[in-house]
Amino acid sequence: MKVVAVENFADPTFSADLIGWQKIHGRHTLPWQNTRDAYLVWLSEIMLQQTQVSAVLGYYARFLERFPTLRDLAAAPVEDVMAQWSGLGYYTRARNLHKCAQRVVAEYDGVFPSDPVLLAELPGIGRSTAAAIAAFSSGRRAAIMDGNVKRVFARVFGIDTYPGERKTEEAMWRRAEALLPEEGIEAYTQGLMDMGATLCTRSSPSCERCPMQPRCVAFATSRTKDLPVRKPKKATPERHAVMLAIVDDGQVLLEQRAPSGIWGGLLSLPELDGHMATGEDAAPAEDHAALALAVSRFGEMESYERLSTVTHGFTHYKLHIAPYRITLARRQMLAAQSHHVWLDAAALPDAALPAPVKKLLLELLGNRSAAQQRMF
Repeated sequence: MKVVAVENFADPTFSADLIGWQKIHGRHTLPWQNTRDAYLVWLSEIMLQQTQVSAVLGYYARFLERFPTLRDLAAAPVEDVMAQWSGLGYYTRARNLHKCAQRVVAEYDGVFPSDPVLLAELPGIGRSTAAAIAAFSSGRRAAIMDGNVKRVFARVFGIDTYPGERKTEEAMWRRAEALLPEEGIEAYTQGLMDMGATLCTRSSPSCERCPMQPRCVAFATSRTKDLPVRKPKKATPERHAVMLAIVDDGQVLLEQRAPSGIWGGLLSLPELDGHMATGEDAAPAEDHAALALAVSRFGEMESYERLSTVTHGFTHYKLHIAPYRITLARRQMLAAQSHHVWLDAAALPDAALPAPVKKLLLELLGNRSAAQQRMF
């Protein structure tokens, strides 16, 4: 007869210890805490996806100043939403944020559902984010599972397989469900987040202050540096792009990017296809010919200057941008259906531009100091 092992992840002392620690030592003064307003909670959870609290704080305040209610956000043009998000990264979040607001207004009369299953069906809200929103706005008993939780679980319970592996992640979810407290779900959920962010950090964890130290397998076996198990390393792909900073009479030419893909929906600089985009060297004459041809639909090129390469790291690859400053002898009128626009240099700090492109242009056009006060 085959014996099947039965998982027993239940441990009420875990949640009790965590709740007790959070109430005394956890974070309690973040701007999205101490509220049951689902809009405020939802906005913070989306902004905090793959982004540290310190980076979110300023954006969160500015975003609410521009869109104080869910209906304000739903009614706004997506371009305005992207402009407020500019520099925060992972721009799909902003597009989904706008779509989600419109869905909640249309389907739920502007009130977020309290059921995490229904929340998870909305754009940009996955299972873990839905659970966090439901817990903080409605007190619903639901499990979260983000990078902080995986790190805490891996160390405390000695999980020595890669958390991104399907079987391991599924087992972590079962554990997370089993550990949920009957009461105090808000403090418990916040405690998991706080512990991972302030004590059980990726490097240099503060084990001496951790309430889980007596039960932590990683601490007992001196494996805090080894857990959680890291994903096998792969070489980071590198991509190249040539961007054209076409300037004329205090304005720069910008292109509206397609809704999907890198920096979807944002304004950016026109790009040049061909040999220069691969990082290959070319003779000056070849550069001049390629640039003049690319610029010809916007006007007659007078001169060009190769600027320093800008490297920007994404989650899965590095992008090397070769920028060229182009001056025109004569500007050509843009076609009515064009996705291009001439923008005044003074408007750059508020424009919906990717962070590296905005930084490049502000330095190029001498507006760096003003932008620093508002964006950097």
